[in-house]
Formats: sequence, C-alpha cells, structure tokens
Amino acid sequence: MANGLDDVVAAETVLSDVDGLGGHLTIRGHSLPELAGRWNYVQVVRLLLDGFFEDLPGDAELAQRIGQARVEVFERHLPSLPLLASLDVYSAMRAGIAFLPDGETLADALRLIAAPAVLTPALLRLLRGETPFAPDKAADHAGDMLRMLNGTVASPALAKALDTYLVTVCDHGLNASTFATRVVASTKAGLTSAVLAGLGALKGPLHGGAPGPVIEMLDAIEAHGDAAGWLRHEIAHGERIMGFGHRIYRVRDPRADVLKAVVRKLGSEGETGRRLAFAERVEQAALDVLRVAKPSRSLQTNVEFYTALLLEAAGFPRQAFSNVFAAGRVAGWIAHAREQQTTGRLIRPQSRYVGPVPDLVA
Repeated sequence: MANGLDDVVAAETVLSDVDGLGGHLTIRGHSLPELAGRWNYVQVVRLLLDGFFEDLPGDAELAQRIGQARVEVFERHLPSLPLLASLDVYSAMRAGIAFLPDGETLADALRLIAAPAVLTPALLRLLRGETPFAPDKAADHAGDMLRMLNGTVASPALAKALDTYLVTVCDHGLNASTFATRVVASTKAGLTSAVLAGLGALKGPLHGGAPGPVIEMLDAIEAHGDAAGWLRHEIAHGERIMGFGHRIYRVRDPRADVLKAVVRKLGSEGETGRRLAFAERVEQAALDVLRVAKPSRSLQTNVEFYTALLLEAAGFPRQAFSNVFAAGRVAGWIAHAREQQTTGRLIRPQSRYVGPVPDLVA
C-alpha cells in the first residue's frame, strides 16, 4: 500500500504535469518559463478553462467579464464584510466564498476566480480600520487587487510581479488541494463546494500555509545573526526548515527560480533589495546545512521561499499569504473540477482495515 498515495495515479489530466526528477512544470502544453511573465493571468485562466465551458470568450472579453465578476462579488459581500472581518483573514475569505451560488456555469466560475482577489484586500483594509475600495472592472486583475489593498494604483512593475505570481501558482498537478477539489467535484456538489474543499486543504502549513513561516524564519535568523548556526539548531531539534524540500521535486522547484527573478526585477535597492540579498544568503546557508545534515535527501529551494519575499514586497501581511495563493490556484481548481466531472466517476478509493476484529457469534 502507498502511504499517502505516493506514486498512485488517481486521475488523467490535460491540465498540468509536474516532472519531479527533471524539475519541470508543464501547464496545458506550455512550460512554466514560457508562461510566467509572458502570459497574463487572464490568458492563463482561459488556457486552463478552455474546453470546459462552451461559452468561454476570448481574452479581451474574458478580462471584462472577470472585472465585472469582481464588482459583483464586492457588491454582494459589502454588507457582510464587517462581520466576516471578525474572523482571521483566511477563514473570512473562505466564509465569504461559501455564500456564492453553487452552480456550474461560466458566470459561477468567474465569480469564484474574482472572490479571493476582492475579499482579501477588502478584509485586510477593514482589519486595519480602513474603508474597503470597490473594484475597477476595467483594471487588470492583479493590478486591481493591489489597488484595492493599498488605495493607490500599483506601479507597473509591482502589478506585473503579482500577476506573474498568480500565473506561477495557477496549477500544479494533483496536489492536496486539487485532489480535494476533484473528490468533491466527483460528487457533483457544485463548483463552490469543490473550491471550498480546495481552500480547506490549502490552509495547512504543509501546503499553502507554508510561505508565512518563511518570513518568520527570516526574521528569526536576522535577529539571531548567524544563519548557519540557527539552521543547525533547528534541524537538531527536529524542526522543519521552511521553504526547502518538496514532496515531488527532487531538484530545485522551477517556480522558485521564476519568483526569484520577479523579486529581483522589483529593484536591487531599498528594503526589497536588502531583504532579497539577505534571503539569498540564508538560502545558500540552508542548502549547505541541509546537504550535511540530511545527505540522503535532496532538499532544494521550493516555491514558498521566494513567494514570501514577493508577497511581502507587494504589501500583503504574512497572515494573508495563503489568500493570495488561493487567488492564483482557484483557476486550476475550477479546471480540475470540470475535468473530473467529464469522467462521470465518483472518486471512491478502498481502505484496508487494520483494527480489532469482533468475535462472530454463530
């Protein structure tokens, strides 16, 4: 039996392929470097959803419809936002999404794509005692998310950085949240229910909750002053080094290099530049320490390490990092949900009972 379903093929998909040995990520026939920084998020949404909705429009109209969906989500949730803001920002976003219609139309899908991008900045502003900003339906998706967060139009470089991040995390094989999404979709429960399953799985610190602790690690190392010493101490006490190692990749996570390049483009000076230079020193120290401490394992830099730096530079607090991850991954979840439904099969694996056996009375 494969513990944790390692190496078990649970679905055939046209959506993405993760080559863990070669360190490559393919999304619908395109390599990640081909997409990231070259295609915008709306274009990648269309790529993922192509063939799963008969009325899927071209890129320009799709961007308009996603913009209109942002407005619809904001207007629908505006009265309830103060109540939602009493929860932590991730639970509040998830609760808001739970109130969306549980349908199967393209309009339902676009509202789900819009929801994390709208609810996250609105909730963060409320938590800071500020008034939420309504979406601009004519703005680009990532840029509008930053404007709603900060109240000013983001620089083209910062908007492009966030857009590239959303593209980079849009889909990634049959990860925990995507598998959860497909299980629920297979019951024909509806797209909202399927996405909520993905959101539940993404929250965990071994999945989408990992980037926040990277910032905590960097802060702790900076305060300590000795990166290698701090890292060796953590490993000796059985602690995991956040931002390193991956369940599938046995080489460097290709998404890490994409996001590292994005952070570099944001500038080599100022706080972002200083933070990047420090993170690069920590990264090298961690790779050196892990190579000695765990020689039998290939623990390379993963996507969370530079995700943390990018989202910090964009102005998102660490408690909202998983929200932004969800804003990118939701398109992949919807595509997988629709793909699963085309098979017509309920996902129902078997289990092997290893508990006590009752006495059978003749």
